[in-house]
Amino acid sequence: MPVLTRIVSLVFTGCLLLIPAPGFTNDSISPETMIRALVQANAERDLAGMSRLMAHDDDATGYTIGGRKYVGWPELERDMRDEFAYVAKLEMPIIGLKVWTKGDFAWFAMELDYIRFVNEGGQLRHTVIPLRESGVLEKRQGQWLLISWHESLRTVNWPTASIQRPAAASPQHVADTASRAPIPDLSGEWDILEVEDDKRYKATLDKNGNGPYTQHGGRFATTKLADRLWQGTWQQPGNDREGGFEVLLSEDGTQAKGVWWYSRVGTHKNIPPREHGGTYQWKRLTPPPLPQ
Repeated sequence: MPVLTRIVSLVFTGCLLLIPAPGFTNDSISPETMIRALVQANAERDLAGMSRLMAHDDDATGYTIGGRKYVGWPELERDMRDEFAYVAKLEMPIIGLKVWTKGDFAWFAMELDYIRFVNEGGQLRHTVIPLRESGVLEKRQGQWLLISWHESLRTVNWPTASIQRPAAASPQHVADTASRAPIPDLSGEWDILEVEDDKRYKATLDKNGNGPYTQHGGRFATTKLADRLWQGTWQQPGNDREGGFEVLLSEDGTQAKGVWWYSRVGTHKNIPPREHGGTYQWKRLTPPPLPQ
């Protein structure tokens, strides 16, 4: 959503199976077993175990929420290491998993909850992120490896719940806590980097995430902020272009990462969303306002 610089949600999550030892050749191990092993490695914050079960091809591609794209292993490894260091605990129950196999290839669809526990001022709080996962595995030298994956939210409204321990509180308490979650104040100056073009500019936003930025007389308008998933539109009168964006705000509200895209360039309208654009990295230049 992070990315953040820590990712809210990364790769696969979930069940109670053992990770094969290094050098293990799994001719008798099914693709489903390997997916669950990869999931368990994520749940246990076992980066080495995940590394053994994922392809390290230079062009191995994965996508997570907030528009984040990974190509190759090193960048994913860095962000996952940050995530594992930040959280106190992860719980990741698989809700459903379906696997198809043909020859040396397998593909799957999975639903699960990514539950992050974070220590805040001595209190353990958790956030539930409902996810869908899909991906492709290839059998190489007798071992199944994940070679491509995609992750998205299971619900548009992302109904997360962040509560104090113990977690045995009633469902009604969880719902009430989530409904009272404060909306972040986005006001202040932001440094914005378009990653692919190494282009930087500044935005001055109000608390609702609306305001001008220093690129062709541009202006941002926030259309939705659900938990930390931040969506909106941009307009640049100076070069007659407009489009949309979706970024994931970091836990502390100081950074955001995601994607932007065109919806119109001059007289060229109805450009399919997300097909033409790039990657954003946002950094707040002024401290986040204190809660009122």
